[in-house]
Amino acid sequence: MSCPNGGEDAARAFYGGVLGLPEVAKPPELAAGGGCWFRAERAGLTIELHVGVEPDFAPAGKAHPAFLVDDVDAVAADCSAAGFPVTWDGRFPGYCRFHTADGNGNRVEILQVDGSVSPPAAPSAPSVPVR
Repeated sequence: MSCPNGGEDAARAFYGGVLGLPEVAKPPELAAGGGCWFRAERAGLTIELHVGVEPDFAPAGKAHPAFLVDDVDAVAADCSAAGFPVTWDGRFPGYCRFHTADGNGNRVEILQVDGSVSPPAAPSAPSVPVR
């Protein structure tokens, strides 16, 4: 992900505040360039989301991270309460999902297996804890 100069607080408000992903310190050699990192661990799986500063920033409109959660409705409510858009999308059989935008306008997908249809075969991976 990326953000404009000074966009770190907006990233923190979404990824840390709404999704509850813990922020981790960047190595000193990289911290001078700005940005912020988040990390979550569950069942032996660790994900890191790196938000970097881009001088000619443009929000990602198509490419995006997707977060598999245990309670999509609760995350949607948290997004709405914090002022982030929630656009539901029923075009992925077997999943309940919505798209939102992080504090810098980047597209983000939040989804939950809904159990009505067997999800596509994929490596077994636990959902990462987001709020």
